[in-house]
Amino acid sequence: MTLAGTTAQAAIGWDIGGAHLKAARVEGGRVVAVAQEPCALWQGLDRLEAAFDAIGARLGAAPLNPATMTGELVDLFDSRAAGVDALAAVAARRLAGVSIYAADRGFVSPLEAARHVDAIASANWHATAALVGARLADALLVDMGSTTTDVIPVLAGRVAARGRTDAGRMEAGELVYTGATRTPLMAVAIRVPVAGRWTTLMAEHFATMADANRLLGRLADGDDQHGTADGRGKSVPESRLRLSRMTGRDVADLPEAAWTALARAFAEAQVRSVHDAALLCLSALSLPDAAPVVSCGIGRAAVADVAARLGRPLAPVEDLVPLADPADPSLRAWAGACAPAVAVALLASADPSTSTGS
Repeated sequence: MTLAGTTAQAAIGWDIGGAHLKAARVEGGRVVAVAQEPCALWQGLDRLEAAFDAIGARLGAAPLNPATMTGELVDLFDSRAAGVDALAAVAARRLAGVSIYAADRGFVSPLEAARHVDAIASANWHATAALVGARLADALLVDMGSTTTDVIPVLAGRVAARGRTDAGRMEAGELVYTGATRTPLMAVAIRVPVAGRWTTLMAEHFATMADANRLLGRLADGDDQHGTADGRGKSVPESRLRLSRMTGRDVADLPEAAWTALARAFAEAQVRSVHDAALLCLSALSLPDAAPVVSCGIGRAAVADVAARLGRPLAPVEDLVPLADPADPSLRAWAGACAPAVAVALLASADPSTSTGS
């Protein structure tokens, strides 16, 4: 797939997730704006409607609106097929020129979505990997978002993933259910070192990776758009308090440095899980040693750690996509955080079959 020299018309790419709605506006083949809104889709389709309203007010309208999705898996729907059908229908009703990304099948119309459920469901990773393959012959794409991490090999310019469904990808190490903000800490580690002793964690939703990453200074403004585990604020002291509960202690029981060290232990445990998944992926194919890790998502710091452990160079995805203003730090950061939305916008705007909004 080539994207060079495209005379693409304006497009807004959409990534309809279970926790966020992400969008990227492309004009003349360049990314001009990116937006993300929290969307607790499991609470109802009205949350998605509100997120569409908010992003529409910021990005405007476009004649092409390609979409990918992961939100079909939320427990609002009885099955993935029902979720794909419902989300495609909302997109078609809300937007002009809608097409749905169906992995190797390319883009299909919303009316065809029901016939391609397995290719559409949670296929946003494939869109990003296809875009990377258009830029680099060989790479390992690692996208850590708020909730999950994708580990996708690209070989000879093609998506080389072994799994296609969420179940298959988890078995292959290509989907790790761990993310930079929403993952409960009890899902990251079973025990942690505290004050010189191994401490088993409370199996309660007391704190999340957002709290650990906040203590470590690893979250940028806007990265954490959902509420906290206890409903309180997002200051460092409040995150420290939530962290202390995981060990059955009061925050005053240990000095601040000890709680920072505990946050570092959680970050380490998370990186290990992604590193292990990457090793599993790489064991299945011969990826050249010089092939970089292409980083995406808000978990950029963790992905950089994984690349270092693999001994591979790091290539932020925002360096691979055409940005209207490459010097704009906000545009760069959000293009990296919302890579699947950027990918479907660029892929669709360069695809003649979507020029009339199939």
